[in-house]
Amino acid sequence: MTKFPRPRAGQYDPYFQVYLDKVPADVIDIMKHLKRQGLVMMNLLKNLDDERAERRYAPDKWSVKEVIGHLIDTERLFAFRCLWVARGEVKAQPGMDERLWGRNSNAHLRPLTDLWREQHVCRTDHVYLFRSLDAEGIARSGECNGARLTAGA
Repeated sequence: MTKFPRPRAGQYDPYFQVYLDKVPADVIDIMKHLKRQGLVMMNLLKNLDDERAERRYAPDKWSVKEVIGHLIDTERLFAFRCLWVARGEVKAQPGMDERLWGRNSNAHLRPLTDLWREQHVCRTDHVYLFRSLDAEGIARSGECNGARLTAGA
C-alpha cells in the first residue's frame, strides 16, 4: 500500500487549508486516521436519536441529519475527484452547490441509523479506494472546482 504524504501548498485549493489544518500534525498514517475517525463518528451518532438529530438551532440552518448527509455527499465528491485525477482524466471537474445538494438530499426524511451506516460504508469504501492507488496515481494532478490539485491532496 502506498502512503499518502501530507499535501503541500500548491497541491490543493488554498480554500481547504482550514480543513487540512484540522488533521493533527502527528498523523503519519492517514488511512489509519480515516478509519479511526469513521468509527468515532459512527459511535457518536449511535448515541443520538432521530428527534434530536432533526433539531435545528435556527429555522434556516441544517439539522444534524442534514449535516451528516452533507458530509456523506462531500466525502463521495472528494473521493470521486481523487479517482478522477488519479486515473489521469484531463477534463476539469466542476464544483458543487452545497445548498442545492442539501435541499435535494432528503437526509431529513431518513432514519438516523441509515445515515450513520451509510457514512460508515462510504468511509470504508473510500479507504479501499485510496489504498488501491499507487505513488504515480497519488501524484497526478488535475483541475477540480477551478483549482489545480493532486489526487493525494
